[in-house]
Amino acid sequence: MTTIVGTCKNGQVILGADSQVTDGDRKHNSLNMEKITKNNGYLIAGSGDATPCDILQHIFIPPVPTIAERKNLYKFMITKFVPSMREVLDEAGYKPDPKEDSGFSMLIAFDGELFDIGDDFSVLLNDTGIYGVGNGSRYAIGALYAGATVEKALEIAAQNDIYTSGPFQIEKQSKKTKQVS
Repeated sequence: MTTIVGTCKNGQVILGADSQVTDGDRKHNSLNMEKITKNNGYLIAGSGDATPCDILQHIFIPPVPTIAERKNLYKFMITKFVPSMREVLDEAGYKPDPKEDSGFSMLIAFDGELFDIGDDFSVLLNDTGIYGVGNGSRYAIGALYAGATVEKALEIAAQNDIYTSGPFQIEKQSKKTKQVS
């Protein structure tokens, strides 16, 4: 399982993830299995079914918005990013098994903004600037609301959720102040 949390405030995104991967009754920890990847200007963090997360983090080349599209990144994510996501998942042959408890959740950062994208391809924003996905996220989100840092929130999740453990990966992204045409 996974715990990924993020904060978005004043054009600054901080994403954090644990390093535990659980497959049935097998537990794996390796920093080589990053849950947050840098890809074409994005931070892409994935939880849930490993197959779509691997495809979206390591095969997908996300579209880059034009200067005009950057004025409304939410609309861009719905009209350009998500269709590109769906296309690469289809091309890679990903088909969720309706008999399995499969699904995925992604936290995607671009230009200092953070988006929550579910396996139904909905794009969500949160005015609080606090986001979380994965099994231990409810503990980490509570800690963030109480004023904890992203790293401390992950530590609290690891203390309370058996599917969450360190070491932790922390990535930051800031809004670009100058945009080139």
